[in-house]
Amino acid sequence: MTNPPPDFTTASPADLDDLHDLLNGLFLGGFDAESWAIERTLLEPERTLLARDGGDLVASATAYTRELTVPGARVPAAHVSMVGVAPTHRRQGLLTRMMGRQLRDVRDAAREPVAVLWASEGRIYPRFGYGLAAQRLTVDCETTELRLPDPTPAEGRLRVTRPAACRADLERVYDQVRPERPGWSGRDERWWGYVLGDPASQRGGATELRAVLHHGPDGVDGYALFRTRSDWSEAGPQGQVTVNEVVAATPAGYRALWRMLLSVDLTRRLAWRGAALDEPLLRLVNEPRRLGTRLVDGLWLRVVDVPAALAARRYATTVDVVLDIADDLLPENTGRWRLTGGPDDARCVPTDAPADLACDVRSLGELYLGGTGLVALAATGRVEERRPGALAAAGPAFGWHRAPAGMEIF
Repeated sequence: MTNPPPDFTTASPADLDDLHDLLNGLFLGGFDAESWAIERTLLEPERTLLARDGGDLVASATAYTRELTVPGARVPAAHVSMVGVAPTHRRQGLLTRMMGRQLRDVRDAAREPVAVLWASEGRIYPRFGYGLAAQRLTVDCETTELRLPDPTPAEGRLRVTRPAACRADLERVYDQVRPERPGWSGRDERWWGYVLGDPASQRGGATELRAVLHHGPDGVDGYALFRTRSDWSEAGPQGQVTVNEVVAATPAGYRALWRMLLSVDLTRRLAWRGAALDEPLLRLVNEPRRLGTRLVDGLWLRVVDVPAALAARRYATTVDVVLDIADDLLPENTGRWRLTGGPDDARCVPTDAPADLACDVRSLGELYLGGTGLVALAATGRVEERRPGALAAAGPAFGWHRAPAGMEIF
């Protein structure tokens, strides 16, 4: 006799130990006790879906209530995480049912127009309408091979300290810079605790997290979070700097921070996993090839409410286009929508007018943060031009003056 499929429920405090055990198995030990103590402060039980088979927890998915910077605006966005199905229950439709339920909850209960996540494997989430909205660069370089322009008096001074001792400065600089960078998320007290949390198990043999502050004419205007790891060979020191974040409100602060990070005594290498595609560092160093950059995926975005999402962001140029959107999981999004707007406002309403362009909701997610070209998607066949000239007319509007970036993995 076949057992009925597990039902989904929301979490309670009594479920957290079982959730820890499930996630620790699914992610191969990434949720040790110290890390879990930080993670559980972020959990919103009412937004955490669980499935049990008998008494065993076999699937989970959660969403965090946060704000996301998008081109010209900030919008409420479900930050999806902790998604997984036990290996004993794969290929039974649990993930499909769970993701469908979560998207419905995001739309109907939370009223968030978009959802975002980091993917453990890129092949998983396009099935549920997520598009790759923000790519990133990783940096892995030999610092002895790189030079920056000589310092100027405007670069101020630097100070290295513990992050907890300068948290107010970190928060202020981040909030100053964030509105200009699509893909960055809002951070309240809990999320700053997460970003600055420093479990020993996650250090990879390196030091505790350190902060370096740049003091400009008007006070602290930039910071970096980093750690170092000692290493030696017969030729001498071979240490490494690992960078978590670099956030600067001024070019002088940005240059000074990188000059220090690339010249820490006893180190010869630097690794960074969060560079934007338009990262100024690529134009500062004397030999960009030596940065060892590699293009990888970052944020995946799902448009949950088409008219609300398209009206929430701004557009680089004036746009007036009719989009024919297909969405198998949220049929309310399927249909023709007239988008009008520009740099200052936008409006998106249903229409019976003939479509200028057609695409699925996954492609719309890739376009949403301004990092993917409309013409490039059309070249793959995933955007169809229904009216001649519509691609050339609408393409520039969906771009933005700053590339989207996903700096903080949640």
